[in-house]
Amino acid sequence: MLLSNKAPTSYSRWFVLITALFVTCLITANIIAVKLVNAFGLVLPAAVIIFPISYIFGDILTEVYGYNRARQVIWLGFFCNLVAVLAIWIGQVIPPSPLWDRQIAYEQILGYTPRLLAASFAAYLIGEFANSLVLAKLKIATKGSFLWARTIGSTLVGQALDSSVFITVAFFGIIPTSGLMSAIVTQWLVKSLYEVVVTPLTYVVVGFLKRQEGLDVFDYDTEFNPLKVSG
Repeated sequence: MLLSNKAPTSYSRWFVLITALFVTCLITANIIAVKLVNAFGLVLPAAVIIFPISYIFGDILTEVYGYNRARQVIWLGFFCNLVAVLAIWIGQVIPPSPLWDRQIAYEQILGYTPRLLAASFAAYLIGEFANSLVLAKLKIATKGSFLWARTIGSTLVGQALDSSVFITVAFFGIIPTSGLMSAIVTQWLVKSLYEVVVTPLTYVVVGFLKRQEGLDVFDYDTEFNPLKVSG
């Protein structure tokens, strides 16, 4: 099948599906991140279950549809998450019914501090855009070969920035510097390993979408400004 290297001008059902899954993973990760879990002796937020999948979908979006489309989805995810946070906050500040005695539990589980919100939003945008940019650039450099190197390489960069920004902004001055570094490295390695493990599945999904869409976009003439959401 002849594949087009031009960005699509319409939104297919497959693109909508990948976008919906990306946003769902993002919002779900932010909700469950409050719980700390013990994974093989490592203390990690429960979000590690699903957040790395958003990077996988980010890889798929950039690889198949190009950086422009991925950029639109990244911003869409940001605003959808903002809506979820606002709705949760409004639900928190509305006076509870006398029949409901779970207000403290609600605040403990779903409540956000401004500092954690700032850390989460900044880490998301910086990490996701770095991931997409690196993958797009590597695709050009490798002429479309070595998909595994592009997905893993971009994830290593994106997750390193994501973990560094979030842990630093959220916990600097609260836990020792050695603890910050340990938390950053641990999260980075675990999330990156996730990408490595699912690389065969990424190959299957990317191949399927390229065949279905007739697309294989190369970002030769793309403007990589993350603030430009059109075109």
